[in-house]
Amino acid sequence: MSRPSTTAGTLAALRFDNRFTRDLPADPETENRRRQVFDACYSRVLPVQTARPRLVSTSREAATLLDLAERDCRTELFARVFSGNQLLPGMDPHAACYGGHQFGNWAGQLGDGRAINLGEVVNNHGEHWMVQLKGAGPTPYSRNADGRAVLRSSLREFLCSEAMFHLGVPTTRALSLILTGDTVERDMFYDGHPEEEPGAVVCRLAPSFVRFGNFEILAARGDFGLLRQLADFCIRTFFPHLGEPAPEIYGRWFEEICRATAALMVHWLRVGFVHGVMNTDNMSIHGLTIDYGPYGWLENYDPTWTPNTTDAKGRRYCFGRQPAIAHWNLARLADAFVPLIGHVEPLEQSLRDFTGYFEDGWEAMMAQKLGLIAFEPDQDRPLFRELLRLLPEVETDMTLFFRQLALVPVEARISPERRSAPLEEVYYRPEQLNRAYRDRLDAWLETYAERVRRDGSPDAERRQRMHAVNPKYVLRNYLAQLAIDKVMAGEYSLVDELLEVLRHPYDDQPDKEMFAGKRPEWARHRPGCSMLSCSS
Repeated sequence: MSRPSTTAGTLAALRFDNRFTRDLPADPETENRRRQVFDACYSRVLPVQTARPRLVSTSREAATLLDLAERDCRTELFARVFSGNQLLPGMDPHAACYGGHQFGNWAGQLGDGRAINLGEVVNNHGEHWMVQLKGAGPTPYSRNADGRAVLRSSLREFLCSEAMFHLGVPTTRALSLILTGDTVERDMFYDGHPEEEPGAVVCRLAPSFVRFGNFEILAARGDFGLLRQLADFCIRTFFPHLGEPAPEIYGRWFEEICRATAALMVHWLRVGFVHGVMNTDNMSIHGLTIDYGPYGWLENYDPTWTPNTTDAKGRRYCFGRQPAIAHWNLARLADAFVPLIGHVEPLEQSLRDFTGYFEDGWEAMMAQKLGLIAFEPDQDRPLFRELLRLLPEVETDMTLFFRQLALVPVEARISPERRSAPLEEVYYRPEQLNRAYRDRLDAWLETYAERVRRDGSPDAERRQRMHAVNPKYVLRNYLAQLAIDKVMAGEYSLVDELLEVLRHPYDDQPDKEMFAGKRPEWARHRPGCSMLSCSS
């Protein structure tokens, strides 16, 4: 399966321990044609050769996970390897077989249609990192697609993966963004106007890319032997602390997945992230944010907002519904786990517990966002409820509101105007601030100030706590689009500049204030700056 390759330096020293392909059954057919794949967890397949691979950017933090230095990432060999043009010794390229529920409906076999796993690197700390190329060509799971990816979606995934990491949100990682030199035809909004666009490949890293759908496809086909084999592999490989696989251990494992998924939902709501396409095949067993498609950042606070044009009518995957959808997706994973355990009670209990995990985490998170020392239910639940009623009534920038709230003075006996002054810049349409709204906001701010004073901590400490959880810099959609525009014009520097800003999302960066402001009006409805499609 491998091509001849010549390697030198640190890249040649990468060690591969390909546990997934070694321990699980492969597709016996080697021809790379679209088909249903049975009795296998993956198909071996080679990335396609590209015309002129050219590096756009790398993440030095992700590179260290593979023991690579920045100089290693600037070589021609790096661009060839991580665009799929050359294999290193020990690589075992393959695409995984999985299914999934898409927009609530069973879709059958899906699989890695444009992602090819190169293998698992073992770093100097003994950590295993699966290395995956997204956009590296067709696989047996590509259906009618070409397996390629375009620059705009690839750049967005590259930047957002690393932005989420620096925000402290569990996520897959992105090592590199490489232009292929080829063009790819895409109809961005499925409206009958396809265009040729620059092709690109993102190299992604994760402990594994195993999803809920890997188990769903096997359960749906009644392949319970392979279902158990995959479950046992995952427990022994990724969750060994649970003990040897057994019905009770499967239940404890599901409970751990529920807990991790609940924590992930809390993080998404904390920073204003909307995944946009929470199909079960886009849910990680590790509780990671995975598959950055038509995602978006909540700008004006609207719990019903979705960044996905495909979801514009039903809004199944809107910001406010994400925890409920996570619960629904976990229920589909529980269905797949029933044959492993033999009865439903522990799975049902874990699904009930998910609600508690999420609610407890969300309340603690909201207390942190407001700078409170600890969550106090009787006082804080009404405070939260009224705030979340206020925010969507006028166009209020979520990120800026919570950041500026840290600057609101809380001492007693000051005028409402002085109290609310730090918030004046957070509104997109100040004309919406009528007298009735201002009165409600002033009343809420007074209640909030009284609550903070009861805590007794100095303003400086409160600001420090709030700034540690409320980011100043997020990857607003229009910023990503500006970077895409620049790269399309042959200028790569904005990608690296944004990557550097997003490395310190909670810090004041006086020379980067232009990246912290509200979405400009020109971006309100521009494609790429508001909603996006599932088209790559």
